[in-house]
Amino acid sequence: MERVIYKAMAELDDRHWWYRARRSLIAEIIRRQIPLPPQARLLEVGCGTGHNLPMLSDFGAVDAIEVDEEARGIAETRLGRPVLAAPLPELRGVPHSHYDLIGAFDVLEHIDDDQKAIEALAACLKPRGRLVLTVPAHQWMWSSHDELNHHKRRYSKASLTRLLERSPLQLDTVGYFNSLLFPLAVGARLASRLVGRSSAAEKLPPKPVNWLFERIFVSERYLLGRVPLPPGLSLFAIASAT
Repeated sequence: MERVIYKAMAELDDRHWWYRARRSLIAEIIRRQIPLPPQARLLEVGCGTGHNLPMLSDFGAVDAIEVDEEARGIAETRLGRPVLAAPLPELRGVPHSHYDLIGAFDVLEHIDDDQKAIEALAACLKPRGRLVLTVPAHQWMWSSHDELNHHKRRYSKASLTRLLERSPLQLDTVGYFNSLLFPLAVGARLASRLVGRSSAAEKLPPKPVNWLFERIFVSERYLLGRVPLPPGLSLFAIASAT
């Protein structure tokens, strides 16, 4: 990703509605759908500035990977110990059959060979361990934001399903989220294209808007995993090691 993205993440990850609400939804997915053993071991791949690590620590002992040096330094401060610098799909130095849960949150779209990346993550899971993924949805939503973030692709529900079904993992569930704000996002994206302008860098909206968007997005936690949500800005998936 461009340096401006990491800078924005470091400045906004504890205040911006998207980061805050996504953390809450990821926690709800883990809490409701993934039975973790006592003293569970977790790994977050591509942890960025480490803003998910305190949340993940509620579920067990957390390790983390981040290839960007500056972001890794911030993550190490938050985690209180070293963060690995092992890129996908090689994951050099990451132990096999070691983790009860691996999270890759908006990471897979950055990897050239996402199939090999899934296979590498699967090898690091214990038997019956779980992989939790989030990815951006809908290739037709491609914008300058994707280019600035060095995305290789956005996913459809079908393409993410195929990816996991071709892997060594068993697909448990796949679904949309960030659905309630999806119509607004589509409208904003189309308007940007019509006027020939787009804002690629993440910015903090005015406080009332930021509060409202967070409340709308986070309200999906009551539905997630209980009823299928309509198409949204993102997809999540859970897959199990055999």
